[in-house]
This record gives sequence, C-alpha cells and structure tokens, in this order.
Amino acid sequence: MKTGDLRKMDKKALESKLQELRVDVGKMRMSSAKGTLRKDSGKIRPKKRDIARIMTILGEGDGK
Repeated sequence: MKTGDLRKMDKKALESKLQELRVDVGKMRMSSAKGTLRKDSGKIRPKKRDIARIMTILGEGDGK
C-alpha cells in the first residue's frame, strides 16, 4: 500500500489493517518454517513494510 492511501484511512481502519497484516505475516512465517511457502515467499517483506508504515502513521497521531 502507498503511504498516501494509508493516511486517508481513519484510525480504526488502520488498526484493523495492521492486525490483518500481522496475521498474514505470521501465517507466512509458519509456512516458511515448515518449508511449504514457495510462490509467496517474496510477499513477506512488502507486508512487513506495510506494517511499519501503518505503525509510523499511528505513532504520528500520538504526538499531536
């Protein structure tokens, strides 16, 4: 996701998207550890970056 798209979302939507991404990454890590993750192995890093973007945006709102 792009940062501009994330900034347009409200806090509730960002938190639900964050939870969804964390679950997806967790499932992918488990599949990777078992050795069954093949074609989706390149999707872990972009999802982790999206998590970081969302956490940054949520953190920016706390300082104001």
